[in-house]
Amino acid sequence: MATIKAFKAIRYSASHGNDLSAVVAPPYDVLDEGGKAALLSRSPRNIVGIDLPYLPPKTVGPDEVYEKAAATLSAWLEEGVLATDDAESIYAYTQVFTHRGREYKRRGFFALVKLEPFNTPAEPTSVVPHEQTYASAIEDRLKLTRATRVQLSPIFGLFPDPQGAVNDAVYGKLGAPLVSATLDGVVSQLWRVTDVGIQQTVIDAMKSKKVYIADGHHRYTMALAYQKEQQEKAGGALPADHPANYCLFVLLSMHDAGCVILPTHRVVGGLKSFDLATLKAKLADTFAIEESTFTRDQIAAFEESLAREATTVFGLYEGKSKKLYTLKPTRPDVLKEFEPDRSAAWRSLDVAILRRYLLDQIIVPTFGGSDLKLAYTADAEQVPAMTDGEQYPIAVLLRPTPLKALEDLGEHGEVMPQKSTYFFPKLATGLVINPVA
Repeated sequence: MATIKAFKAIRYSASHGNDLSAVVAPPYDVLDEGGKAALLSRSPRNIVGIDLPYLPPKTVGPDEVYEKAAATLSAWLEEGVLATDDAESIYAYTQVFTHRGREYKRRGFFALVKLEPFNTPAEPTSVVPHEQTYASAIEDRLKLTRATRVQLSPIFGLFPDPQGAVNDAVYGKLGAPLVSATLDGVVSQLWRVTDVGIQQTVIDAMKSKKVYIADGHHRYTMALAYQKEQQEKAGGALPADHPANYCLFVLLSMHDAGCVILPTHRVVGGLKSFDLATLKAKLADTFAIEESTFTRDQIAAFEESLAREATTVFGLYEGKSKKLYTLKPTRPDVLKEFEPDRSAAWRSLDVAILRRYLLDQIIVPTFGGSDLKLAYTADAEQVPAMTDGEQYPIAVLLRPTPLKALEDLGEHGEVMPQKSTYFFPKLATGLVINPVA
């Protein structure tokens, strides 16, 4: 199962004090030009200046932008902006945040995870993906890693720990945090765990566990590609402790009270027309459609009501009438006819039923959506403004994908449809940097 280790991280030096709010950033792939500029206006030493050398994210830039990022990193190390820790550590990492009026504390830790191919039924490994990757996004991160020889953004991994033994070990003897940072209302705190005995307890506990990637599939795939390049340069396998054999993760128990997963709602456009009565007729044999008692102004409460449902249900918002509806399947396994080779676990996913049945089999053929356009949001309160009734006539609201689905699909070596999960909040980049050479 998972092999993890402590490491000597590169971090912002003590000269920055213990508040790193001005220099941390969200993951690179959620930023645009305005977002990058806003971060750099907080500090010219914000990590985004290295982590996002080319825009838009996930596109491949010219060599010089990556070389400039590497030069900036080298300069910051020489100037003492960044420094390497003097002892191998595991880094406890807490995020305190508010969602829907409730405060949460998410407790994980930074560690290195030994690289393995993604888990498949034929070749089981300890690292389990849940979404597809795309070549351009991988190449961008690979060029940045080649140039800088560090891993800047951690991968977000989940592991089962119903008894909380791992967090008990990591958090058992912590004092005050080394540093903290506030980003988009989320307070991050970081501690170093240098006690070798505690480290070994955590390492041993993780040996019995799989790691499910929550966010960072492209970064993990890139790390595998970088490892392969280093092996080719070396003419064979790398030494067991070579840094290219490992990848930086934030690891979080699936059972942590702060593990919050949100749905990503779909706003549907590109249709030539839309008529609710026609949709009801087309779905008469498979779905029941009922008008909700919730109003447009109560859409957040409507979303919460969907989340409480134990079985598949969708919310529909119609832009013209500004009314909300529920759609509930009346026939089991509606996807079996269209996806017979998929597992029952995959066919039961709300996002799969939406994509492969409601959209592909019903809405697109019925309403002429050959130019189907989907806009996405995890914030239900944005849905009415995004659904104008014309270009985007309807929106479909979903329940959160259950965490158990990651485990179930992992057993079958299957991945979910695009944007099936949204783990909230995003991890901060810049607290911990991992050297890979």
